[in-house]
Amino acid sequence: MGKSILMLGGSRQQVIAIKKARELGYRTVLCDYLPDNPGQFEADVFYQESTTDRDRILEIARSEEISGVLAYSSDPASPTAGYVAEKLNLPTNPLNSIEIMSVKHLFRAFLRENGLPCPGAVSINLRDDQIEIADKLSGLRFPIVIKPTDSSGSKGVSFLDSLEGLDQAIANARRFSRNSILIAEEFINRTYPEVIGGDIFVVDGVVQFYGLMTCSRDAALGGLVPVGKKTPPAISDTDYDAVCTVLQELVTKLGIRFGELNVEVIIGEGGVPYVLELGSRAGGNMIPVQLSDASGIDLVAANVSIAMGDVSTDLHWSSKGSNSAYATYVVHAREAGILDRVEVPEEIARHVYRSVWYKKTGDEVSVFDGADKALGILFLSFEDGDQMATICSRLCDDIRVVLAAESSGA
Repeated sequence: MGKSILMLGGSRQQVIAIKKARELGYRTVLCDYLPDNPGQFEADVFYQESTTDRDRILEIARSEEISGVLAYSSDPASPTAGYVAEKLNLPTNPLNSIEIMSVKHLFRAFLRENGLPCPGAVSINLRDDQIEIADKLSGLRFPIVIKPTDSSGSKGVSFLDSLEGLDQAIANARRFSRNSILIAEEFINRTYPEVIGGDIFVVDGVVQFYGLMTCSRDAALGGLVPVGKKTPPAISDTDYDAVCTVLQELVTKLGIRFGELNVEVIIGEGGVPYVLELGSRAGGNMIPVQLSDASGIDLVAANVSIAMGDVSTDLHWSSKGSNSAYATYVVHAREAGILDRVEVPEEIARHVYRSVWYKKTGDEVSVFDGADKALGILFLSFEDGDQMATICSRLCDDIRVVLAAESSGA
């Protein structure tokens, strides 16, 4: 086979990148600490190693004589990818910038230092006592959001109207924190109700691909965890252009040279775009696949190719004014139990053109409080944005996850 690419992470969502790399003729070397990861059955070589162990991954990269490294859709592995690539003089973005994007309190500090829109925020060290934490929060305007600084998929996020419930919010965030640092930030009053998400793709320091989308959430579960994406986003041209402008400014100031980045933006008062996330990797919940469908550009292949130094693909595209209407829905449970079936009404099913399932009948399911609790993903297409908005507004209620006890009692 040809050149070797080091793939960091072999989860169910990362398998697609491993397969694509092999399709493109590259020898794939996979590292993942889980012994049962599905990626090992697709890769040419597998090492059961933690993707956050930089020195061990560097040792493997040298021994395997890799020509590129990719942490596809993985926040924890992205800094490792940058570290290894810098050490071996392979294509990469600046490691310092990757680290800033990967940790929320560093990213908020970068926004403030560079005069970019940023909500009021303070860092909380889990070693702080209650008095210290309360003192830090006294300078914030409630309501606030508390979350881990090094986690993704909205895991460990809590919303507080007051200090009541603070202990529970900290305990919730602690479960998903590796660095023992949390962030508390002021809730932004939105002029557009939905979060703007999606992915952008940078080539030679310029954002060529603007895959902006709107994020769906399940109000019955608190409305914090995304349960799907819709494109094109139903925002004004003025708001769309403002989001694109601030994202390009961020890319420039961070010195990002290439690659797919995951974004999360809120349109605040006065149309001000607040960038909550600029992830140093492709988005989860198969966002690159959805955007590939909408744009006709193979973003998974682009991720692999550009990590190997190939920038020949034309990635110019914008979801603004796109004639296609695509959505994803993350099938999820509002209660824990044993899965019996998932009921999708015919009026919704006829719009489903692809489905990916992680759970089957008889499997245990958990309350959906993070992307890792998904049962599967449905891909839907529509005639236009209006039809998409109407149908997607009911998905959380119309698609029923039936549990075994519920089924037997029916």
